[in-house]
Amino acid sequence: MSRRPILKAFGAVIFAGVFALSATADSPIPEDKRVALYHYDVREDLSIYFSNSDIVIEDIRNALRRRQSSITVSYTSQSDNMADIDKLIGELMECALSETDKPDEGDYLRYQMGGYDLDYSYEKDSEGYFYTVVIRPAYYSDAEQEKEVSQAIDEAIQSFAFDETSTDYEKVRAVYDFVYANVDYDIIHKKNSGYHLKSTAYGALIYKHALCQGFSVLMYRMLRECGIDCRIVTGTAAIDGEEEFHAWNIVKVDGRFYDLDASWCRQLETEDYFLKCDAQLEDHFKDEEFLSEEFLEKYPMSEESYSCGSGR
Repeated sequence: MSRRPILKAFGAVIFAGVFALSATADSPIPEDKRVALYHYDVREDLSIYFSNSDIVIEDIRNALRRRQSSITVSYTSQSDNMADIDKLIGELMECALSETDKPDEGDYLRYQMGGYDLDYSYEKDSEGYFYTVVIRPAYYSDAEQEKEVSQAIDEAIQSFAFDETSTDYEKVRAVYDFVYANVDYDIIHKKNSGYHLKSTAYGALIYKHALCQGFSVLMYRMLRECGIDCRIVTGTAAIDGEEEFHAWNIVKVDGRFYDLDASWCRQLETEDYFLKCDAQLEDHFKDEEFLSEEFLEKYPMSEESYSCGSGR
């Protein structure tokens, strides 16, 4: 059994050829009466067909949000699908981690996980195969820690006293200033691969120390709670002549997206990475997926830095 990574790119999904699939869920609504909030198109190269794939994806997403330790998916089939199970679960997980309208889903989930383990088995009888698949996510934070985060974020946002006249810039500025004032760059744990809280909103907000990923996740969650569209982007950054993995945010202000790297602003005590255009981040290099035509069509980057973004 090996740890499956959480892939950052996802195309479309389809599952071709079998009966319905179901995942453990808490919904009181009967399975055949439930309507999923989101629909996902599907691909055609797998041997498994799910008539209720949208419901299953929603159940997996909800389980991830609750930090459920194991997620069981089961289905019946008239044929042997063992060769496609890894692909199947990979597709379901990618859909479950896609962007939604909820601040604690999408990138907030994706970047606080270290992949997942997978167990699967089947029983065969005269009617076919009954498969049981168990997904065991490797969370960086647990349910109790996330409750603390949610409470602390609610208190912080209330202190901002936003009203209907508050602008996008004012909201971004308030969140950024809060994070800048309350989170330090976690130099102590930077090379400790076993300490995952450095990459979480919990580490940033409660312990007040985080690496770039923790800064980015906290910014994402707080900005989206304030109604500001944003994403976490990854790539590399040049430090002392060497490139290393890096994560930061793109943030929507007045209809366009800007780069915002709160961790570097805090670490270097500068505003050089606050609401900048790509051209002015010469030492940041985005992964290819964030430079694709499809991504940029959905998240159009400004060609100029935000004019109100200089000076504290």
